[in-house]
Amino acid sequence: MKRYVRDTNQVSKIFVVEDDPTYQRMIRYTIELNPDHEVYAFSNAKDCLDNMYLKPTIVSLDYSLPDMNGEEVLKQIKKINPRTHVIILSGQKDVSTAINLLKKGASDYITKGDETQEHLLNSVNLLKENNSLLEEVVSLRNELTERYQFGKTLIGTSDSMKQVFNLLEKAIENEITISITGETGTGKEVVAKTIHYNSIRKKGSFIAVNMSAIPKDLLESELFGYEKGAFTGASSRKKGKFELANKGTLFLDEIGEMDLQLQAKLLRALQEREVVRIGGNQAIKFDARVIVATHKDLADEVRKGNFREDLYYRLLGLPVELPPLRDREGDILILAQHFLELFMENNPKRKSMSFSIEAKQKLLKYAYPGNVRELKAIVDLAAVLSSSQRIKADSIQFRSPQKTMELLDGEMTMKEYMKKIVYHYLKKYKNVMKVAKKLEIGKSTIYNMIKEDRVLNELMQKY
Repeated sequence: MKRYVRDTNQVSKIFVVEDDPTYQRMIRYTIELNPDHEVYAFSNAKDCLDNMYLKPTIVSLDYSLPDMNGEEVLKQIKKINPRTHVIILSGQKDVSTAINLLKKGASDYITKGDETQEHLLNSVNLLKENNSLLEEVVSLRNELTERYQFGKTLIGTSDSMKQVFNLLEKAIENEITISITGETGTGKEVVAKTIHYNSIRKKGSFIAVNMSAIPKDLLESELFGYEKGAFTGASSRKKGKFELANKGTLFLDEIGEMDLQLQAKLLRALQEREVVRIGGNQAIKFDARVIVATHKDLADEVRKGNFREDLYYRLLGLPVELPPLRDREGDILILAQHFLELFMENNPKRKSMSFSIEAKQKLLKYAYPGNVRELKAIVDLAAVLSSSQRIKADSIQFRSPQKTMELLDGEMTMKEYMKKIVYHYLKKYKNVMKVAKKLEIGKSTIYNMIKEDRVLNELMQKY
């Protein structure tokens, strides 16, 4: 048995298995025309299989070997390393044999003849290119999995975030529809990606659709696809997002913006686990996990008639509510430091930056209507504006368009003004105790207002 010891870091290792010495030299010469190819030649199946530890990218395999036939060698190679490409070379022009070998995992079947060298080199180059693309996809997927690990994208130690983490662990371990709610900027898509890249579906695609960003008349074709000629401009068939997400995850962001008519088609697709392209008749099965997100209160949208009740219950699944940043006071500085480190990583010239005590105090006093997204923008701007490594308070700038109440619009009694102020704070904090503390009034005063006022009562029913 002849064993080779070579550099195993070479990507393009190619085995040539051929018992005819003259033909073996010809094949080897052909493949070595490319200097990137590292070729190993064998005269029998046993030597080839004994050296499979070298992990060849491609094996050029003669179908008729003295110790084993090509079909059996192919089976053994695929058993050792399923990713190895096998090109069968044969003197037989038997179509049924070729089809059988291709079905069993051969990448190509080439009949020996005058054009064997050209066909073989073309096949090798094509398989190398496909292999390179596959490795790039795997590498990117692994990079995404690493990036979306817990603790790297979802950061926080507050009680509200600990509850979110507990729910996400359940979401990852179980195949169930996930509905993510939360204000704009709280990180709903980040949560969806974290679930996907930590689940059993991480090798599949993560397909995101922002329902509010696509015109109503185009959304159906985006989701379900269309056949060639289905409408003017449909010059070719197009797969929809459901098909593209097969074996992976489909993330439907801002689901509350979806048109009622299209909601019915979405409901059918989710119930039947199949879609029909526009202009087509064939039902296409899909296997995708669905995660939806919205900043709206879907239950309230159902009551208003803007969202189908049956679709609401179909999508509810495991509800994950992301807390606004103002309710995560202990996380503000942790997140700010994280964003500052990201800034320094992306801007190597700005190293060893830190926040002054005054800057930290200023960050803690702000309400962050734009939530985590706004905090990142504030930190990035502060790092740019800072003239030293120490970020001072004057570099912390808040530029959010504040939505303040126009209390003096119209004439109201003091009690009506009070109700309006309490309503504003209850909607913001969703907690009577916190509102009482903020307004410096007794909680019993607030409870009496809720009891007396229908609007306040309906608001608190949601919480």
